Amino acid sequence: MQKLWLRLILLSLTGILLLTITLAVMLGPVPISPLTVWKIILSHFPFMGDRIEADWSKAQENIIWDIRLPRVLLGAVVGAGLAVVGVVIQALVRNSLADPYILGVSSGASVAATLVILFGAFSFLGQYALSIGAFLGALSSIAVVYILAQVGGRMNATRLLLAGVSISMILSAVTSLIVMMAPNEKGIRDAMFWMMGSFSGARWGNLAIPGFVVFVGYVFLLVRRRSLNALLMGEETATTLGINTDAFRKVLVIVLSLLTGAMVAVSGAIGFIGLITPHIARFVVGSDHRRVLPVSALFGAIMAIWADVLARLVLAPQELPVGVVTALCGGPFFIWLLRRSAYSFGGGNR
Repeated sequence: MQKLWLRLILLSLTGILLLTITLAVMLGPVPISPLTVWKIILSHFPFMGDRIEADWSKAQENIIWDIRLPRVLLGAVVGAGLAVVGVVIQALVRNSLADPYILGVSSGASVAATLVILFGAFSFLGQYALSIGAFLGALSSIAVVYILAQVGGRMNATRLLLAGVSISMILSAVTSLIVMMAPNEKGIRDAMFWMMGSFSGARWGNLAIPGFVVFVGYVFLLVRRRSLNALLMGEETATTLGINTDAFRKVLVIVLSLLTGAMVAVSGAIGFIGLITPHIARFVVGSDHRRVLPVSALFGAIMAIWADVLARLVLAPQELPVGVVTALCGGPFFIWLLRRSAYSFGGGNR
């Protein structure tokens, strides 16, 4: 019965995701019909372009294929990745309020990104300066957190959490200092917009790396789902079940850092998706990571796409940062979820 329920949930969410992608690509200053949207998309597939009659304009093709579709797909990848990281990091530190940025990853990325935007750091990397700089900043910050979390050669979950929060606060202060020293107002606006998250820079070339990293990370975590289940039950239980908790935690920190760093590098810091979606998934399908991981990924992709649609359309032609939308919508929802008497961390009842 549980397998049937899981399949029904996954099938429904997959259908909602496809519908969401279609609507997100349709909506904008120039509305385009869903039939035209899919004709344009399918015409770029191998062996299908010659079979589809091109009854659309060149402008419509450019809008769909070069602007909207990459942006929507990047939103789906980042949303799914943040949700998966949120699931795992809550199991890692056994804290229901943990999210992908609690290890200081976004703060490290923000320091490097502001240096690139405001002072031209890593300019020798050309158009990849921002992405690579942010990624290196994220990895540097997590390396410091990783070292601080060691106790006698072993990683302590509490120290990991505290070190992440401390380094995040320090790096956030450094970012503010850099912004205050900025030579021009436009640079300040660009830096602040990036730090609050956006998919506006999406291009086909930006999709490959985060897409690959999220896919590989998701597969690895799904393979280790039994270890994650054991970790959620506590260190003593996990050790009894034969899990080397210290080694597994170290591997998880590396994997989560790579995932978060790759996403922050292309989208900036987008909050609440990685915090909320694991709770929604556990509420729907329980706490088994075999079910929570795929359900969270689909929820996260859908949530990120709709957040971006609202960011584009609410104040059009101006655009809101996606992180502002996720905070405004996600905060009240999270409060409502926590107030439900039937919900507790791990999906059980109390």
